[in-house]
Amino acid sequence: MSFWRQALAVAHKDVVAELRSREIITSVLVFAVLVLVIFNFAFTADVATMTLIAPGVLWVAFAFAGVLALNRTFIPEKEEGCLEGLLACPAEREAIYLGKMLGTLFFLLLVEAVVLPIFALLFNINVFQIEILAVTALGTIGFTAIGTVFAALAVNTRAREMVLPILFLPIVSPVIIAVVESSALALDGGGFSDMAVWLIILISFDVIFLTVPFLVFSYVIEE
Repeated sequence: MSFWRQALAVAHKDVVAELRSREIITSVLVFAVLVLVIFNFAFTADVATMTLIAPGVLWVAFAFAGVLALNRTFIPEKEEGCLEGLLACPAEREAIYLGKMLGTLFFLLLVEAVVLPIFALLFNINVFQIEILAVTALGTIGFTAIGTVFAALAVNTRAREMVLPILFLPIVSPVIIAVVESSALALDGGGFSDMAVWLIILISFDVIFLTVPFLVFSYVIEE
């Protein structure tokens, strides 16, 4: 079986299991919407102020909802005693990482596709711009790529729900900052040329976060 077929098989397993249980999607979606509703009531300002704070509010919801999703990346196998079986299957460790990453990425993009219209309705801000959608996708890829490695690292600890955000959020903060700054420029009427510096930072960190896991995942997943 080729590398990509191995990765897609792992991703397919996670997607099918989640579609049956709806555990990740439901909890992450409810949390993200709840965050938006709270911020909507907390900030009753004019349109200019709302536009200024909108990218930060949106990515607070995405980041913490994403941590919830990442926490469940390896926990089902760990709780059912299947993690050793997954590692013993005839698949490269890097393919397991990529499959897990693609599965989580699918869930997060699905949640974002639902949350963005709700955000636009609550805050009366047009976020359906090609620039915002592009940087959101790039940010989600980088977020999920490095987050999957930290999820694998945290799953073998007792306080994994606490360990993951403590270790992961400081590392992924450059991606979040770049996405927030790029989105703010887009909402202010800027195009890709205006976001060039932040886009370079975002893409650079995406490349790093997609490369490093292939080098370290086989060591991280071991107990």
